Amino acid sequence: MLHKTLCFSLILAILSACTDQTYQSGGRLYKTMCANCHMDSGEGLGTLIPPIAGSDFLGKNRDKLPCIIRHGLRDTIIVNGKTYAENMAAMPGLSDIQITNLLNYINSSFGNQNPPYSFEAVEDLLKKCP
Repeated sequence: MLHKTLCFSLILAILSACTDQTYQSGGRLYKTMCANCHMDSGEGLGTLIPPIAGSDFLGKNRDKLPCIIRHGLRDTIIVNGKTYAENMAAMPGLSDIQITNLLNYINSSFGNQNPPYSFEAVEDLLKKCP
């Protein structure tokens, strides 16, 4: 019994470490790829760049977000009742796992409490990008 408990504890510790690393990876990606426009705290930039902090757009457009990160955005969007028309640059150099980590960081930071993405879900959504 002690052996099973020890193995279970070890597995939980490993999974926790993996989750922490992916969250930290997403945070580093946000700071280097996104914060220059969306700001360090995710508040956006006035009427030009939409906020990520407390953003209703994240939950309403969950299936589009991987494609927006990979291919950019050239459309008018509404975030928290405000209209934004500034284009967002594409990030074609990010791998599928980097996009997953970035999305999971954004969706669980800045007051956001959206469910996490699985790598497989992001991979599938990216295959369907227009």
